[in-house]
Order: sequence, then C-alpha cells, then structure tokens
Amino acid sequence: MEKNKRVVLVSGMSGAGKSVATRSLEDMGYHVIDNFPVQLVSLLVDMIETSIDPRYSYIALSTSAQDFADFLRLLKGQNIEVQVLFLDANDSVLLHRYKSTRRTHPLLLSNTCNTLDEAISVERQMFAKNMNNSFITIDTSFLSEKEFKKKIELYFSKEQVPVFSISFESFGYKYGVPMDADLMVDVRFLPNPFWEITLRPYNGNDKCVYDYVMNKPETIEFLEKLTAFMDYAFEQYANEGKNHFTVAIGCTGGQHRSVAITNWLFDNYSKKYKCYKQHREEKVWAREHE
Repeated sequence: MEKNKRVVLVSGMSGAGKSVATRSLEDMGYHVIDNFPVQLVSLLVDMIETSIDPRYSYIALSTSAQDFADFLRLLKGQNIEVQVLFLDANDSVLLHRYKSTRRTHPLLLSNTCNTLDEAISVERQMFAKNMNNSFITIDTSFLSEKEFKKKIELYFSKEQVPVFSISFESFGYKYGVPMDADLMVDVRFLPNPFWEITLRPYNGNDKCVYDYVMNKPETIEFLEKLTAFMDYAFEQYANEGKNHFTVAIGCTGGQHRSVAITNWLFDNYSKKYKCYKQHREEKVWAREHE
C-alpha cells in the first residue's frame, strides 16, 4: 500500500463537534464516511489497498461510542496510517448544547439510557475503556467554530508529514480546566502581577507583565526544573510515536502568569519542535477592558 494513504477515525462525546470536524476534513480533501458499518471495515481496508481512486488516499471515518472499540481493534495492525481524532467537552457544555438544539442523544434514541445526564455519563464510561495517549484530543468546550476548524487544519493537513508537535495553552482555573491537556501545569504559586495595580489591566503578552513574571527568582528556578522534565518527556513521547502533546498552563484568571509562561515555553520549544500556542481567556480580557 502507498505510504501516504491515511485514515482519520473521528469519534468522541456526542455533541462535542463531530459534524464540524468531518465538514472541515471534507473541505480539506478527505473522503468522509459517516456511520460506516463496522462489520465491513476489512472490505474498506482492502479497497484502500487496491484502489487507485484518490478519494481512498485520505479518508475520515466518523463513528459512535458503540462502535469505537471495534473500529480501533479492526484497524490496528493494518498496513495503513491511522490517526484518531477524539472530541470532548465538559458535561455542562454538552447538556447546554443538547438543550439549546433540542437534538436527542444517540443513547436515548437507542433506549440505552433514560435521561440526558445518564446518557452523557454512560457514553463517557464507554470511551474511558479505550482511551490512548496517541489520540489527538480536542476539547471544544471553549472553542469557537473558527478556532475549532483551525485546529483541525493544523493537525490533519494533507500536505504535512505527521511529526511530533506540541500545543501550549494558557487558561484560568476560575473558568474551568481544559479537558484535552496531556500535561497540566499550575503556576498559581508564582508572584501575581494582578496585585500590582499598575500591571493589573495588562496581560502576559505585554512586556511589563512578561518581564515581571519572568524575572522573579521563583520563576527562574521553576522553569529550570520544568524544562528538565519536559526535555526528557517530549523526547520519549516523540520516540514512542505520539503525534501531538498538549500542555495547559493555568493561573487564577488566565491573564498574567500563565500567559507569560506559555509564551516563554512556546518560544523555547519552537526551536526544536513544531509548536502552537493559544491563550484561552483572551476573549475575557477583551470584554473586561472594552
């Protein structure tokens, strides 16, 4: 089989954005197959191997929690590049999305569960048995559709040869923790620029705040120890074959310390790896200073 043939298995919590993800992949040139019968996977693999039709070079398979484990089992070990895109969102966001759209959860339609709360809980348990750190996981709880599509494009571009990449994301604990983090770093122990009245309106992208955070002895010692760990961990994950790793850096409000540390880590590791960064609470700063 040609080495450039790829299957992206798209799954995750119902309501977390599979429809948006598959539309984005289709726009990128993937041949999207939704609700494909798991019993026919071996036939599909044979077709991918033998077909000269370009549609079978890049395929996105969308599947539910009920069939996810079987798809993983049947695709494992095949002479084909398989990537798993797992979509997640926190329970309160999923509840809100279902209630606002008035859609019915698949586990309610199948009479597996009796309430929406139960359906979300049971579905999460179903996925928990098969989670793997090689999956590319995206938490859509706080993402706009535009931001979500941008992540899809970054991770699954047909032109890119999959390499180990790292996302650094700042966040505020007061707004909830990101669910897709492989590593969560709490920097709330560092001196807080919020208590400096002249610095409070600014954020970690501003030089005054960045310098305040980065020049503190506590920060210097902390980064020395943190990077020693990260240097080793990233190398091991890359050797293991993991494609992407997400580091979430949190402080209280996600405006000062976490932003400065995220910027420093991004600049530092961009010298060696393909890196991305995001400041999750950036919209909050903008609203507060309008």
